[in-house]
Amino acid sequence: MSILTTKIKAIPTNPGCYLFKNQLGKIIYVGKAKNLNKRVKSYFKFNLSDPKTRQLMSEATDVDFIVTDSELEALLLEARLIKTNQPRFNLDLKSGVRYAYIKITNELLPRLETTRIIKRGDKVFGPYALASTRRNLLQLATELFKLRSGKTKPVFVGQLYKIRCATAPWVRWVALEEYQADIKKVVLLLQGKTSDLIGELQEEMRGLAQQQRYELARIRRDQIGALQQLADKQKVQLRKAYDQDVINAVVIKNQFIVQLFNINKGVVSGRKQFKLKLPSQQVLADVWSDFLRQYYYNQELPQEIILPNKIAEQKLLEQYLTKLAQRKVIITVPKKGDKLKLLNLVKKNILISLKRGDSALFDLQTALSLPQLPITIECFDVSNLGSSQIVGSLVCFKDGLPDKNNYRHFKIKWQQRQSDFDAMREIVFRRYYRATKEKTALPDLVLVDGGKPQLTAAKIALRSLGLTVPVAALAKKHEELFIPGQNESIKLDKKSAALKLVQKIRDEAHHFAITYHRLLRSKAF
Repeated sequence: MSILTTKIKAIPTNPGCYLFKNQLGKIIYVGKAKNLNKRVKSYFKFNLSDPKTRQLMSEATDVDFIVTDSELEALLLEARLIKTNQPRFNLDLKSGVRYAYIKITNELLPRLETTRIIKRGDKVFGPYALASTRRNLLQLATELFKLRSGKTKPVFVGQLYKIRCATAPWVRWVALEEYQADIKKVVLLLQGKTSDLIGELQEEMRGLAQQQRYELARIRRDQIGALQQLADKQKVQLRKAYDQDVINAVVIKNQFIVQLFNINKGVVSGRKQFKLKLPSQQVLADVWSDFLRQYYYNQELPQEIILPNKIAEQKLLEQYLTKLAQRKVIITVPKKGDKLKLLNLVKKNILISLKRGDSALFDLQTALSLPQLPITIECFDVSNLGSSQIVGSLVCFKDGLPDKNNYRHFKIKWQQRQSDFDAMREIVFRRYYRATKEKTALPDLVLVDGGKPQLTAAKIALRSLGLTVPVAALAKKHEELFIPGQNESIKLDKKSAALKLVQKIRDEAHHFAITYHRLLRSKAF
């Protein structure tokens, strides 16, 4: 640390980038700052409650810096340095989706097939973000040039090979040289050199016509016609820029799972997914900012980026993106309308990709404005008969399904009078007091059976323990939800999956409490 302490004194107050290095001289973290001196000093005064920062500072033995003329230039430099050095403590931007390629097999008479794993020596084309684009191109190339389909081996008869083609039961007799010439044409098609391929086919068509081989000339004519249609379509697509990128994310425990949709003139034309480790203390607004800075450093930029939340240094980031794109780029956080619908569509796709198929969890997260997907929900209920035998129940649901190993019963101990409010406060307090002592995981949502009084009781219990777990109450009379800080109830559509889920959880808690109450009463007689 002595080297670090000495170097800090020499760091200027200019904007720029700072680089922490380990004892081997390897860059382990890159950051940017408006005031380099102030920012680097903060690592020795603040943020040490964050495990990631503590680990960084335990490994850092040296610090370097690069001065820039402005904060915007520092941002651009930071992105370049992160891209070049891949520091371990910066955001690890790894794709969660392995995109597919079209591969030409290494066989005597090659085939086309889809692959996601590329080995040394493979001849591949792509990747293709949209499966439909890949499938259409593969089908066009295979059928247009009558290539082998499937893994059925060709039969050699005389000087020709008998092969089964994609247009089954069509069978083609072909010489090896002719087939290899067709594969070269397919390569031109997959490389996007449609004009070159059309020119070559036109020349062949004229030669075949002169030789009066009209059947083959007709095949070439049909191939040219199909390719010209493809070329016209590609020209239209090339004239269209990506107007919007719509980006949303789901937080599951310590993972930040992002999906990005390219919207081209209102049509989804591409999709990418990333899984990022989420530092325990890092603010989501900062994670969003880090993601956008690194992702767009070498990606095509749209005119508009649509996000679900405001991000850190949003105006500065817009300037940064505008500088990269050499044109205006804006960041939008919609509250209603079609853009919000697009964000919801992206989020639903994330859930589907995670195979957490029950969209009820997503709908519930949206309805209650929860910070993350409610994978774990714990629900409390109170059952009593007069002032005697007051009991409480806790049921736990994970991924929308009962987790019966974590069900609990409570005997009310702290008061004798009949009070659902006091009983609810007691059982919620006891459950999470134990959880804090044992340092067990907290749920993503606490649900209580009842209305505003029960909600208030649960809030008081959680607040007394210093916990900020999201909490909601489900009132049975009108099947409406109440959440803290909102006077009006939330009324979900009666047919919605989210309402059916919370009803199922509430009914399970009620049944569990009643069963326990009956058991105690039977023992009393």
